[in-house]
Amino acid sequence: MNLFTSLPVHVHTQPKSLSLMIALLLALTAFLYFRGWLRLQRASPVLFPVWRMGTFLSGLLVIFLAGSSPLGVLDHQMLTAHMVKHLVLMVVAAPLILFGTGQPILSGLPNWFTRSSFFTTRFRTLRGSLSGNFIFCWLAGTTTVIAWHIPYFFQLGLSSQAWHTIEDVSFICAGLLFWKPIITPHANGTNTAQWSLVLYLFLATVPCDILSAFLAFCGRVLYPHYLSSSQTFSLSALQDQECAGALMWVAVTFAYLIPALLITAKILSTDAVHLQKGTALSSPKSL
Repeated sequence: MNLFTSLPVHVHTQPKSLSLMIALLLALTAFLYFRGWLRLQRASPVLFPVWRMGTFLSGLLVIFLAGSSPLGVLDHQMLTAHMVKHLVLMVVAAPLILFGTGQPILSGLPNWFTRSSFFTTRFRTLRGSLSGNFIFCWLAGTTTVIAWHIPYFFQLGLSSQAWHTIEDVSFICAGLLFWKPIITPHANGTNTAQWSLVLYLFLATVPCDILSAFLAFCGRVLYPHYLSSSQTFSLSALQDQECAGALMWVAVTFAYLIPALLITAKILSTDAVHLQKGTALSSPKSL
């Protein structure tokens, strides 16, 4: 029996109980964030403006819509919709949440929890060491994308709602880790550290481009589930796969290229300012 087709596949919509649980979890997260943001905003309005709260809550809303909107149903019928959903989670929801920063959530937690020895020492140490490691963050984002598109694991994600939820959560977590060095870089980052972020983004495009090119040009259907599912928009399974590969290729390239160009422009502008100051200091003063 083919290993890629031996797993059962669920094609029904998300159970209402699971949807309700996810909605409650997101609502609780939003409540804790808002509670903590109010505390921090009173103490430091400049560091915690309204737009930060808005981006964080928008990220939670995007996560909810990705799973509960028609997109969450179509991803069982079309690989393109499946790809859109994961791109939305990693490239849209994760950066929005990071722009909001997670500190208000920590301030919104009950005092008895934040004062526990595990939270104050082990948890914060582990969180800081993992999220501050460029290699770990890069591997987390890249490996998650590649692994879930291996036919066996892709089929596993469709085999039950539990596995499908694990897949979605892993994309969110991987997105948060991947974008963490880009959106919240070290405050005293040197030009060398900034150039490493450009390289970080460039190297991330390579495996994603290889995967998307393979999906678009391999000439055969990689995921048997979509052969039997009802096709939408009059696309065959192979055309759907080619469309998904092209979409991933374009979306990931632009999602990584734009911040890389912005970082490069920032570095070059900083160098130009330093050069002008150096020239002004070294030139003889006019009489």
